[in-house]
Amino acid sequence: MSQLTDRVANAADISPDAASQAIGFILAFMREEGTDPAVGEMIDKTPGATESIAAAGDPSFDGGGIMALGGKLMGLGLDMGQMRTIAVEMVAEAKATAGEDTVNRAIASVPGLAQFV
Repeated sequence: MSQLTDRVANAADISPDAASQAIGFILAFMREEGTDPAVGEMIDKTPGATESIAAAGDPSFDGGGIMALGGKLMGLGLDMGQMRTIAVEMVAEAKATAGEDTVNRAIASVPGLAQFV
């Protein structure tokens, strides 16, 4: 597992597999809904991000927005506190590798996401 997955799993007290899938769902959602090329840059520069998207099965959210993402995360058995922890830790790791400006631009380009991270 990647450092990103380990960090999220430990912080949210979940298995590494669940952490990887949750990260993958969030990043796939960002890739689908984001309007700034910074999303792709963040994914490319964050070690373990691409692998996590693959672990999540590269899901589609069919235009369901942030609620569709929440449904996928709840499907993993996560509660709201764990979802928040996962998002915070994932963003912190991405900022450390992709840069704060890139990550902030990526988040700002995804409708509804900023309120959760």
